[in-house]
Amino acid sequence: MSGRLPFWFKQKPADSKIMLTMEQLLDGLSLHTICQSAHCPNVGECFSRKTATFLILGNICTRRCTFCAVEKGHPLPVDEAEPRHLLEAAEKLNLSYIVITSVTRDDLADGGASQFAKVINLLRENRSGAIVEVLIPDFRGSAEALKLVVEARPQVINHNVETVPRLYPKVRPGADYSRSLELLFMVKNLNPGIITKSGLMLGLGETREEVVEVMKDLREANCGLLTLGQYLQPSARHHPVIRFVPPEEFTRYRDIGREMGFIDVAAAPLVRSSFKAAELYAKVKGDAHSLDSSSITRV
Repeated sequence: MSGRLPFWFKQKPADSKIMLTMEQLLDGLSLHTICQSAHCPNVGECFSRKTATFLILGNICTRRCTFCAVEKGHPLPVDEAEPRHLLEAAEKLNLSYIVITSVTRDDLADGGASQFAKVINLLRENRSGAIVEVLIPDFRGSAEALKLVVEARPQVINHNVETVPRLYPKVRPGADYSRSLELLFMVKNLNPGIITKSGLMLGLGETREEVVEVMKDLREANCGLLTLGQYLQPSARHHPVIRFVPPEEFTRYRDIGREMGFIDVAAAPLVRSSFKAAELYAKVKGDAHSLDSSSITRV
């Protein structure tokens, strides 16, 4: 985006040698990351820690969300070698917490759910003790597609609602707020032991009251973990930043979320749904798997 960012976005420059090493590893295995494709501001820090959020099913999305930098268009056929290559990357990086997301593939009958299942199963078979978190699309509301992912038993299933329902027509055309909530609710019905997670971007034009209502809706859907971060405009073609939310406001949202009964809430300008995911998951306690909407505190 153009213009000067607020002072709280200042970051240490990335180590160019480490960046190059990670890029060469990923390119050599024909793998994509959301860190690169979405122009994540934390890519330097994550790559420096030799971690990344893998982007499966290619790097071309069939939807046209106005907030997202991922390329839109007609995707290539699914790469059958992708699960094996992702496993190889996880082994070379010695990852104990593996985060996988995807582009939305409305061109596929199952939305790509079977590829998610293949990746999860391969990691579970070969990376004993590793935690697997997946950030999934909505599969156009298909319960059968979602069931494929749930039956592969990742420890965390994340699905971002991204913004408040009023802004969906401008920000997430092709998505449906109620469908996203239903997906999170279905995960817990299919397997209560899986931790569910969601996230929102702030600064798109939402109000405080709208954000709090979405948080309530997520808790009613039995969502356990929540991330809140500042939206940054990838280019002049994308949705503009309406407002930069100050850090203290994020802190208030974090406190509200904890009072509502979320296992934990990560909220800060540079928070992203997969940023330091292992640290957020570490907050999960023994009784977290039985979270339900009865623990909501109205704010």
